[in-house]
Amino acid sequence: MDNVKQIEKDFRELLTEQNAYREAITLIHWDMRTKIPKKGVEQRSEVVGFLSEKLHQIETSDKMKYFIDILKDNTEDEILKKTIEDCEETYERNRKIPHNEFREYVMLQSKSESVWQEARENNDFSLFSPYLEKLVEFNKRFAGYWGYENNIYDALLHNYEPGVTTETLDRVFPDLRKSLTSLLERIKQSTSKPDPGILTGFFPKADQEAFSLAVLQEMGYDFTSGRLDETIHPFAIALNQNDVRVTTRFDEEDFRMAVFGTIHEGGHALYEQNISPQLAGTPLSTGTSMGIHESQSLFWENFVARKEAFWERHYDTFLKYAPEQFHKMPLNQFYRAVNEVKPSLIRIEADELTYSLHIMIRYELEKALINGEITVDELPGLWNEKMKEYLGVEPPTDREGVLQDIHWSSGDFGYFPSYALGYMYAAQFHNTLKKEINFDDHLLNGRFNEVREWLTRNIHQHGKMKKPLQIIEEVTGEKLNPDHLVTYLTSKYSKIYDF
Repeated sequence: MDNVKQIEKDFRELLTEQNAYREAITLIHWDMRTKIPKKGVEQRSEVVGFLSEKLHQIETSDKMKYFIDILKDNTEDEILKKTIEDCEETYERNRKIPHNEFREYVMLQSKSESVWQEARENNDFSLFSPYLEKLVEFNKRFAGYWGYENNIYDALLHNYEPGVTTETLDRVFPDLRKSLTSLLERIKQSTSKPDPGILTGFFPKADQEAFSLAVLQEMGYDFTSGRLDETIHPFAIALNQNDVRVTTRFDEEDFRMAVFGTIHEGGHALYEQNISPQLAGTPLSTGTSMGIHESQSLFWENFVARKEAFWERHYDTFLKYAPEQFHKMPLNQFYRAVNEVKPSLIRIEADELTYSLHIMIRYELEKALINGEITVDELPGLWNEKMKEYLGVEPPTDREGVLQDIHWSSGDFGYFPSYALGYMYAAQFHNTLKKEINFDDHLLNGRFNEVREWLTRNIHQHGKMKKPLQIIEEVTGEKLNPDHLVTYLTSKYSKIYDF
């Protein structure tokens, strides 16, 4: 027994070393997406590659294997058991990738993000396409190393949403698409439409930021453990539980970008800040999947911040920061305008109803890329075709089209489905929460603490102790059910559009 205790101690020391590398890499990624000078990218990519290779070596080392083999059957500590399981899965997957290939890939990721930014700014897909081709080939090779049963894309999907396969998505997405497009058609035919033009006009960045910070504060975001920064493509990032950062993007002609974007990323941050402290220092101290993570950000953005009760509570506060043109605007007119449904070019600007259609487009394209059914050079044209087919709009340039998202430049193939899955998860959580509390009354009276505590109790605190589909079933009492999202959207928009 004494020997096992010493081995547990030694194992925790190895986890501490592993976390040190991981935190350093995360901080560099934050810096590269927010502050880094253009000329610093090349050398910083070398540093990321070096540190990532060291982390990869620890995760796949004989020493790690030694601890896994001894401790997985010789500990009664439930957290340690789950930690060993997580480390073993990482070991088994990552040991199949040669260290030098992993380092080369990480360096490519870092450089690709910078090149993507340049390509996006210059509206020049040809700058980015050679990097994207390499990223696709790496992901296909890694998927081959990991193995899969039916579709090569499943190996990548597993990285972000364990338990979900292309078979699941190909069953759920078509029905969801049919329901959404049917609802969209009813909205188009409505003669009672909101006027989004009333929301545009100069709104100083400083005032948008002040209101966004006030909302984050009320949501319960801990600013002693976080900060808000500006970036091209908003994200939240956790260095550790006590350093969880949020970024946003400002448009002084349309405040919705920053306000709803900040609330979205704040939802991610609340998840990371409210994981049980008992999991600190383990790989379990993070979200269990990107789908569950997205459910939290979309919950706050859509099921809280786009609700009428939210704006009844916050409209007076909003007017303290808003320009003069808002001050004579009735609340109901404002609420309908911020919830306008209109197919758009940009995913992160999409309304609640059409958002998932953007995700389906990306899913279908990247699945086809990984399966070798299309080439990188074909992407811009195919992207535009699918936008026209699914949303009825066509990007005038690649900046508004294939270059708009950062994910492919980061090599995050398999990530996009998490957004639509997260939206469906959020709808299920919302449906369950409404049965337990008077949800709208809580929003109207600013009782966000009780909402956040419910999310923490049922989701946040568990970190990776529970698998995503386990959380869905335990919290809602059923498996993935897209009907809740369709019901929610139908109910909401039939009132806004009066049909």
